[in-house]
Amino acid sequence: MNRLTTVITGTTHGIGRVAAQALAQAGHRVIMLVRDAHAGAQVREAMMAALPGAALHVVPCDLASLAQVRRATETVCTEYGLIDRLIHNAGTVAMRAHATVDGYERVFATNHLGPFLLNHGLLPRMADGGRIIVVASCAHDRAQFRTDRRGESSEPHRALDALAHPAAPGWSARQAYDRSKLANILFTFALARRLAARAPDAPRISANCLHPGIVHTHLLPVWLRLLKPLISPGMIDAQAGAQTLLHLALHPDAAALQGCYLDEYQQIATPSALARDVALQEALWSRSLRWTGLPPEQVQ
Repeated sequence: MNRLTTVITGTTHGIGRVAAQALAQAGHRVIMLVRDAHAGAQVREAMMAALPGAALHVVPCDLASLAQVRRATETVCTEYGLIDRLIHNAGTVAMRAHATVDGYERVFATNHLGPFLLNHGLLPRMADGGRIIVVASCAHDRAQFRTDRRGESSEPHRALDALAHPAAPGWSARQAYDRSKLANILFTFALARRLAARAPDAPRISANCLHPGIVHTHLLPVWLRLLKPLISPGMIDAQAGAQTLLHLALHPDAAALQGCYLDEYQQIATPSALARDVALQEALWSRSLRWTGLPPEQVQ
């Protein structure tokens, strides 16, 4: 049996867990990259009980650690052959600014820098017809760039330099998350442009990002949980929140959506003006290469 191989991050909870099980049920070999290996093993055991014969594997990968991302990349490349789907689903929120072992702001490192490095490491292993899927959020609409104490907006391209640093002036939990989700879309659009410009004989790979809806999961920020009684009618569960991700991974025509941002109804949506800023996309790309220790341009 020829199985498609899917690598997906963040599968111990929420839409990632739902998607991993649905993909395994669809016949994919699923490699689950997880921060907590013990929790990942428990999830795998539960899925195997529900889906006897499924091909499910767990690889430890804390996206906040560039060294762990490199180790996980090496494991996947060495042990699992070509990749048909790469799904960047994992994400985090934080109420306080924390530095990673590499010295970067943890939310930005987990939600953008780790996936950026992972993507570059696994891209050479992507099969022809492969799909890269990034779980972003409509929260990117709120992202702003403010760098001085008076709260005045600065040039966004210059303000990018503050995103990765936990001691940046004006840090807030909400803005850290919103900016990381903006980074997801900026990254996806820059990646899609590079994939479209590859040589004709290179593997054809698509890249898309999505808003899953306002999903009630453990990652819901505390400030939003406090408002849950007021907004519950508009919230959806993880099963519903996984539908656009699964559409992009499984629908035979989804590759034609190359470079698009989709909403929770599997419809093409228009992201914010900042997200569509090509110069900002390129500025983030070049800085991300530097922050992750990659050469100036590494897309194959």
